[in-house]
Amino acid sequence: MTGKGIGIQGLKKRYGRGDTAVDALKGVDMDVAPGEVVGLIGPSGSGKSTLLKCLGAVIEPTAGTMRLGAEIIYDDGWKVKDIRALRRDRIGFVFQAPYLIPFLDVTDNVALPSMLAGTANAEARRRALELLEALDVAHRARAMPSQLSGGEQQRVAIARGLVNRPPVILADEPTAPLDSERALAVIRILNEMAGKFETAVIVVTHDEKIIPTFKRIYHIRDGVTYEEQGQGRGFE
Repeated sequence: MTGKGIGIQGLKKRYGRGDTAVDALKGVDMDVAPGEVVGLIGPSGSGKSTLLKCLGAVIEPTAGTMRLGAEIIYDDGWKVKDIRALRRDRIGFVFQAPYLIPFLDVTDNVALPSMLAGTANAEARRRALELLEALDVAHRARAMPSQLSGGEQQRVAIARGLVNRPPVILADEPTAPLDSERALAVIRILNEMAGKFETAVIVVTHDEKIIPTFKRIYHIRDGVTYEEQGQGRGFE
């Protein structure tokens, strides 16, 4: 696969050394195309948290390769000079909790990653407002996080993850605190945004409400993945 998206081959992660070493990942393969939303499912201790941290350049793998867009970013060692800039500029994160900054309004919460990347404040806020409009929360642009509903907070968090137009978004249990209607709305939004911005989206989830929406699912168990076709057809 070339172009945008994300791909990993033979990814391994070992914690510790010698007799106490633990192989959390044992050779994981995964490809997610631009505009695609895939599910990542596995029991506790299966390795999915380790995999997500490797994909997000939060921890360093032990072996294997990772590609972001057309660029190899890891090949038995990091191939990029500034890992923090990689995380900030090219990987979007959406978490179970929105983690909005309580003393910034909605617009500045969304614009902040773009400002930190060096974008002029006015342009960063323009991008933020554009995303808030696309996510139907522009009417809350000047509100503080405490004034938002749970669903609105998660939409703002999705906008923040998209503001630097990353080729990949990693969503860690993004619907866990939401009821069925709001959970499906969040997944619908992720699908719409993935298509609009050609972003590859990986959703780690235990949420049975949203599993039928995925066209492809990666299961992980004991540090190994296998792929299956999803139960549904997404939101076409």
